[in-house]
Amino acid sequence: MDEDLKLFNELVQVLLEEEQSQPVAKPIETELLYDKLDLSLPDTPTSADDFKAELIEIIKYTPKTASSSFFNQLYGGRLDKATLGDLLAVMLNTSMYTYKIGGPQIGIEKIILKKICEIVGYGPNSDGTFAPGGSMSNFMAMVMARDKYDKYAPRKGVTSKMIIYTSEVSHYSINKNAALMGIGRDQVREVKTNNHGEMLAEDLELKIQKDLEEGYHPFFVNCTAGTTVMGAFDDVSLIHKVSSKYNLWLHLDGAYCGSVIFSETYKHLVNGVELTDSFSVNAHKMLGTPLSCSIIVTQNSEDLHISFSNEAEYLYQTDGDEYNLGKTSLQCGRRNDALKFWTLWKSIGSQGLERIVNKQFLLADVARSYINNHPDYTLFSFDNSISVCFNYKSTPAKELCTALYKEAQLMVSYGVFKEHEFIRLVTINSVLDETDIINFFKVLETFVKNHKFNLK
Repeated sequence: MDEDLKLFNELVQVLLEEEQSQPVAKPIETELLYDKLDLSLPDTPTSADDFKAELIEIIKYTPKTASSSFFNQLYGGRLDKATLGDLLAVMLNTSMYTYKIGGPQIGIEKIILKKICEIVGYGPNSDGTFAPGGSMSNFMAMVMARDKYDKYAPRKGVTSKMIIYTSEVSHYSINKNAALMGIGRDQVREVKTNNHGEMLAEDLELKIQKDLEEGYHPFFVNCTAGTTVMGAFDDVSLIHKVSSKYNLWLHLDGAYCGSVIFSETYKHLVNGVELTDSFSVNAHKMLGTPLSCSIIVTQNSEDLHISFSNEAEYLYQTDGDEYNLGKTSLQCGRRNDALKFWTLWKSIGSQGLERIVNKQFLLADVARSYINNHPDYTLFSFDNSISVCFNYKSTPAKELCTALYKEAQLMVSYGVFKEHEFIRLVTINSVLDETDIINFFKVLETFVKNHKFNLK
């Protein structure tokens, strides 16, 4: 083990140096991948030198998600104490379904869930769990809502046309989950949004009324805290007035930006979260915790048990259900995703989490200010969003983003909203500073100047 730890440290040093010297890895064309890298699995052992050399090559060509040039996804950066917790979780290798195998790690998960329930204003009967990603957090909310509406569904299955409501720009997992849970994609109603991408409560109510008139069974409304493209926040309080009127489960998908709950400055963006039936947040996004760290909490712990508990004598052999977390989780065996968030939170406190969140909005303000002060840019996004959407000199966004990636200059994506296509700069990496944001624009401008594009 000592030799492997030594090798690991050497490989980490290679990665850190690569992030500085080549912050955007040169991509390998898919058709050349197996020619460029030796990824084969041999019958005989690989020599130590060859093994190390091949790992170094893999590191060099893997996208550098913690570099100062990575703005492509809704996560990025590397926070030391969170990384430490993740490494410890790997070494401990506990699973989180029983107290017998998890020990104090179970307490770590429970204390995080309890604290988040308190922060969002849920009552003493609330609880939650860690899910394998934001999509599955949404899935769990949808399943609980289904079973709350129809108590026979867990045993007999879905026997009626049950209807889901979500905004037209919400995460794609809502439609996918509808298929997975037996509701069906055709039973998902996409509610209209305003020019910021916020769900329109009046259109929601019109769609609910129409479905009721036609004999369908509405049961679930999904709000979003940080839409995937524009970073918009649905008005939870306003939507709750509609959902509660028709007794529908209200879920707030905060996978992207739900971490504003930690900020006194920005928590107003999720006003009304205490009115929801369930809320999800990804600590691996705004809070910079390594992938994955997805949390869902619900007002009533009983709903978790009804939908996800199942007896198994071979598994639950000690302690009470309260500490046997497999009774309220989607999976049986699951890795410890709580420890890395705990080590981060414990080391910097809630005030430190608040600084992380606030930093991202500050960086977004810097980006918008730069765009607004340069006439060659067109801004499509708005304040109170960490998704900065823009175009430069009418350069086609998709073409420019692809070229920047292939030439290993910047990792940034493009998006589409209300028929506008644009570059989407996400300021979610709180390790960056203002100079990194300005440098992003300088690299982009130089790249456009030195390359030919089909300018409109």
